[in-house]
Amino acid sequence: MTNPTAPTIHHKVIILGSGPAGLTAAVYTARANLSPLLLHGPLAGGQLTTTTDVENFPGFPEGIMGPELMQLMEKQATKFGTEIKVDTVVKADLSTRPFKLQGQSGSYSCDSLIIATGAAPKYTGAKNERELLGYGVSTCATCDGAFFRNKVIAVVGGGDSACEEASFLTRFASKLYLIHRRDSLRASKIMQDRVLSNPKIEMVWNKTVVSVEGNKKDGVTALTLQDTKTNEQSTLPADALFVAIGHTPNSQLFVEQLDMDENGYLLHDADSAATKVPGVFVCGDVQDHVFRQAITAAGSGCMAAIGAERWLEGQHS
Repeated sequence: MTNPTAPTIHHKVIILGSGPAGLTAAVYTARANLSPLLLHGPLAGGQLTTTTDVENFPGFPEGIMGPELMQLMEKQATKFGTEIKVDTVVKADLSTRPFKLQGQSGSYSCDSLIIATGAAPKYTGAKNERELLGYGVSTCATCDGAFFRNKVIAVVGGGDSACEEASFLTRFASKLYLIHRRDSLRASKIMQDRVLSNPKIEMVWNKTVVSVEGNKKDGVTALTLQDTKTNEQSTLPADALFVAIGHTPNSQLFVEQLDMDENGYLLHDADSAATKVPGVFVCGDVQDHVFRQAITAAGSGCMAAIGAERWLEGQHS
């Protein structure tokens, strides 16, 4: 809990978020001698810490595990002078100069703010889904897959993330079901081919999960599915459910302070990471609903950092 008498910590640049965007911004601002403070947020390392083999990040021809990539990025950021603090900002005031941030364990202010808060996984809304989170329901294959060795695993979703998680989980599962509400996947062709050709994966088309059966003692025992065409319900025995149906941008702190699209993604100027508030820049998945890749997040983090550096220079010229 925040100590109300604790002094406010001031930095020229504060970065919110520790995924590829935030850590790239940290590398660039640190190398520019701006001594940035990076606040980890609730998921240290961002979504890549929940990702398995990363095969499409340049420089790693054999691939690299997501958590390892984020550890290397963090090491690089601290090497150049980034201060990293584990705290989650719960309130932001962009109407004052300097900007004010209230964390769970500290108060902060900054001249320039880089927002790289990313996005959070969506849930299906099925009965018992949240109650059994951590007891057989998961949104992180890397974190929890090994707990279900030689078990029956179900994954719900139809995009690249769902296909990637399904492919990874076949390392552990005796059988894997990929549940999708439509009759075709929306994932990229290479990911579709990987899933559809895997003998361990069985597609469950035109179904949604309406209830997760089980309890905290025994874990997940089955899923109740509903057919999207006939509304008929059926039971699918399973020992685990991994949810991979998309994300919601973590932009709630900035409602009525920054411009957003209808889905909550932060908006910025064309060919720039700058927002409507001078000195505030955005990068990563909190502003990207199109590409959502580690490499594009890192690139946008670079843009935000250079933007912040140039903006700060302009304030003293």
